[in-house]
Amino acid sequence: MSTRSVPDVAPVLARGGLVGVAAWLLGYLVTYLLHSGNVRDALGTAILEFLAGDPVTWKLIGWLYFNAHFVDASVPGLFGSSTTNLLSGAEEATLLVLYVLPPLVLVAVGAFVARGTTETAEAAKEGAAVTAGYLPASLVAAFAVRISVGDAVAGPVFVTAVLLAGLVYPLVFGVVGGVATAVVSGE
Repeated sequence: MSTRSVPDVAPVLARGGLVGVAAWLLGYLVTYLLHSGNVRDALGTAILEFLAGDPVTWKLIGWLYFNAHFVDASVPGLFGSSTTNLLSGAEEATLLVLYVLPPLVLVAVGAFVARGTTETAEAAKEGAAVTAGYLPASLVAAFAVRISVGDAVAGPVFVTAVLLAGLVYPLVFGVVGGVATAVVSGE
């Protein structure tokens, strides 16, 4: 059993933080590459771009990536706000595969951060360290992908974006990746 002092934890958090940010960006990039053409060509996107006065495709791709974490978007309407998930009810395989993307990426980076660790508890902690980067990336993205039309603002539901996408997903799947590495390394 190994015990780490506080200074020994800093490199793990730093590495986990960098890898966590990279994981968020990789997931977003894959989502963008798979769906930017369809989103850009949609009539709704053209209307939003006209109303907002800015390109919104990259922001809607961010919504899709948050939706892949089961984070809904809040959309103001005439009779109050409603929430929507662009993936719910999707029948396209390329849309449905997005639900697998965040867990897959996070398990992989959790395994990467914990590589070489054979002790399960230690590997779990190292895998969880990806949260140090994934959480701030989710926080920044939740604000960055908001779309403003006049006084109305639409975008991912902030609390869910931070707690579910930023905290729960990297903790759970980063740990799974870390533990998997320890199990494989221990054999």
